Amino acid sequence: MKNFVYLHAETKERRYTMGKNIRTITVFYDTEISYTEISLFRGAVLKSLGDKADVLYHNHTGEDSFRYSYPLIQYKRLNGKAAIVCVEKGADVIGQFISESPDTILVGDKELKCAVTRVFPVRFLLQTWNRPFKYHLNRWLPLNSKNYLLYQAIKDENDRIPFLENILKGNLLSMLKGLDIHLEDELLVRITNLSEPFLIYNKGLGLMAFNADFICNLSIPNNVGIGKNASIGCGIVYQEKSHKE
Repeated sequence: MKNFVYLHAETKERRYTMGKNIRTITVFYDTEISYTEISLFRGAVLKSLGDKADVLYHNHTGEDSFRYSYPLIQYKRLNGKAAIVCVEKGADVIGQFISESPDTILVGDKELKCAVTRVFPVRFLLQTWNRPFKYHLNRWLPLNSKNYLLYQAIKDENDRIPFLENILKGNLLSMLKGLDIHLEDELLVRITNLSEPFLIYNKGLGLMAFNADFICNLSIPNNVGIGKNASIGCGIVYQEKSHKE
């Protein structure tokens, strides 16, 4: 495929520089939630911690101030149940909730059990390589108020894909910047399949979302989020499988 270097099976795989070994911890719960309850699950976690909650749990630095950086604690719905994905410093503080979490939490008006079923720590090498990886992107929100108008102005569907690819590349670069990773090599991204748009509602506002398959020369840990609302279950990335000759 154009722009990607393929290696023969007998050729030793070569990686690019610079990357970084990052830590992730995924905490799985037995709490069944819907997609619309992810933000409520987040609120239940914050309520249980109260004033003791580290800023990484909520990204608020003051009453009207925010931590504008990649979210290091992300609330998810994985396999139909609540989960929390923690990255780098987020992995350092998640023990606060695990050790102090109540037996039940109030998700909206529902009291649900809150038992940890699995804690999955991973050390992951996040960097570019000289081969592509295949990924799926779930509930991705690429369009803000500005680029939504630009997207709608593109009438040819074939021209919309490169536009979204540039946004996806920007989302990945923002994640890397938030993790203090600076690439020396070009980040290559290509969307191979794109769903019809659908709406995700947050605080009564409908946002245009997509599911997508893409290939990229960046190794990305499973279940991290990118783009808008990555902290509450949007833009979840997971690897389909690596390219094989």
